[in-house]
Amino acid sequence: MRKLIKAILFIVIVLIVLVIAGVVGVFLFADRVVASAVESAGTKALNVSVDVGSADASILGGAVGLQNITVANPPGYDGPALLKLQRVDVAADTGSLLSNEVRIKTMTLADMEVFVEQKGLKNNLYEVIQPLRQPREPTGKKLIIDTLEITNIKVHASLAGVPGRPQAADFTLSKITTTELGRDKKMDTAVLIGKILLAVAAGVAEQGGDILPKETVNEITGILDKAMDIGRIILGPGRTDPDQKGTQDVGKSITEGLQDLLGGKKKE
Repeated sequence: MRKLIKAILFIVIVLIVLVIAGVVGVFLFADRVVASAVESAGTKALNVSVDVGSADASILGGAVGLQNITVANPPGYDGPALLKLQRVDVAADTGSLLSNEVRIKTMTLADMEVFVEQKGLKNNLYEVIQPLRQPREPTGKKLIIDTLEITNIKVHASLAGVPGRPQAADFTLSKITTTELGRDKKMDTAVLIGKILLAVAAGVAEQGGDILPKETVNEITGILDKAMDIGRIILGPGRTDPDQKGTQDVGKSITEGLQDLLGGKKKE
């Protein structure tokens, strides 16, 4: 009997140690796990390399921060990247983190740089978003996002060789806000990343129409026309130049066609 009791106690102690080790491991390696998950989902969604510089994950606090995210260019382009993002801040419902449906209260993407590079009749943004016109079946955890904001979006356009255009142009997009993502249709991390890039592309086409070549804008909007089931975006008051000397009204032609771009809640 004593041997049996000792054996049971030994098993219980081992199980307790394993549980403690597992919990400690989750806290120690959560940052890297989150970064790796975003890199994997981003690469899967965009078909180009996605790198996360660092991550801060507070499981008990329901907060996640990502820093220095880089989306690589497709092959054949010379710029530093397609997109660079300084920071992502996420506030989630803590109780949902370990469930199959994660509810995110707010997600903010801050300080983004988009490098649009025109090469002949092709451009890098078009090549990356082109596959996104086909709906992707989510396979990861379902995400629901109450509010997503993208702020301080700077666009650097390289137009070398484009007749009648300056070789380079910079402009800043107004804030992009989306609401209630993932409520109508299942959305995982890979699908979310695709939605974000499409929203940014919509802003580039909308507010850079007088700077970018007409062919470039037409290519981008052609992709967006085929992705209309992806949600709702709300663009800010207009594009500003780098010196902040003024604003321009957002043109209605593309905006009206993008009312359902991100699949969120529609305003009456």
